[in-house]
Amino acid sequence: MTRLDSAGPLALRRLAHRGPQARVALVGAMSAPLGGDRLSLTAELADGARLRFTTVAATLALPGRTAAPARYDTSLTVGEDAVLHWLPEPLISARGSDLRVRTRVELAATARLALREEQVLGRAGEPPGDLTTRLTVHRAGRPLLDQELRYGPGAPGWDGPAVLGGHRAVGQLLVVDPAFEDRPPGPVALGGTAVVTRPAGPAVLVTAVADDALRLRALFDHVSDLTAW
Repeated sequence: MTRLDSAGPLALRRLAHRGPQARVALVGAMSAPLGGDRLSLTAELADGARLRFTTVAATLALPGRTAAPARYDTSLTVGEDAVLHWLPEPLISARGSDLRVRTRVELAATARLALREEQVLGRAGEPPGDLTTRLTVHRAGRPLLDQELRYGPGAPGWDGPAVLGGHRAVGQLLVVDPAFEDRPPGPVALGGTAVVTRPAGPAVLVTAVADDALRLRALFDHVSDLTAW
């Protein structure tokens, strides 16, 4: 790893590596994101690099002194034959918060990616704030996935039977592997609150809802063999 920079509420820490894979954890140095905050996170993997990224705790979106929404932008670039496991802990949307999350990923043709996003809507016994997330992934310069989700009081119907149906934890796991072009994964049994779909490329998208974060993570653990690189 040639460079690791952090500032403000986002503190990056190296972890002991295991084999050829570098490991980095994000530590919250102060409360964030708050209303009006502008946060950004960037990772660039050179050809052949391997990185596992996580966070040491959940991210808590809180209201701030201003009514302006907070923004959290993540930009990931993965080179040829590089491998990225991007596995942060859940994002919690607290009452009164307004957060816009944008994640952009650029993959080389031979890159592999496991990217997990988990959101918990409200803390115990409280309604959530407003949360908008958008995930855009390009592979070899072509669109692979572009998806936007909205939850909270500003999104009509978000808690209805066609969306969350009363569940308070939601997430997705995107796995991109060039090997899927010749050997797509077989059927995966995940239960009644998860679905497996195939984006336009060698990828698998697992989308799930659950009553809480622990049950949500258990659903994703069922497909851990897809990311055992």
